[in-house]
This record gives sequence, C-alpha cells and structure tokens, in this order.
Amino acid sequence: MIDGLVAGRLYGDPEQRTDKAGKLFSVARVRAATADGETLFVNVIAFDGGVRAALHRLHDGDALALAGSLAPKVWTDKQGNARPALDMVAHRVVTMGLPEDL
Repeated sequence: MIDGLVAGRLYGDPEQRTDKAGKLFSVARVRAATADGETLFVNVIAFDGGVRAALHRLHDGDALALAGSLAPKVWTDKQGNARPALDMVAHRVVTMGLPEDL
C-alpha cells in the first residue's frame, strides 16, 4: 500500500454500508484530475467513525481532500480502453465546508 493524499470532487453521494459482522463503513467515489488533465476515479472506503461522518456531510460535486492508504488498479471503459483508478482506505478528510476537519 501507498500512503497518499488525493484532492478532487465527490462523484455521487457517499453510501453507508454494514459488513457481515454488523460493523458500519462508508464508500464514496472521488474524481481527481491528473497532471495531464485526465480524470482519475478514486474508490474510497472509510471505517473510522469521524471520517465516515465527515463524508456523509458532503454531497455530489463537493470538493475534498483525503489522506489514506492507496492501491492502484485498472478498469475498462465502455469503449474497451484500460483506465487507471485508485482504491483508498481513508484515514482523514479535509474540506472547505468543515471547520472541524476530521
């Protein structure tokens, strides 16, 4: 895993889910711009209660920055092109709208 910081905008609203053991977690997708102007999707999962709460105060299109563990991956778009993506386990969320950033 890679420790990293990703800044971008939420793509859709975060969702809360429950695992088989009954533990809550949240998932979200973030659109981030690369240095060459391409869009990179980051699939975010959060287990920490404070991070989950911060994510759920945000909505589609809101700007944010996330710190956490990153894992690179590749997905195939509808045209059959291989596209890069990242999976992140978020440990911290920073936004302009949260004075008590978590």
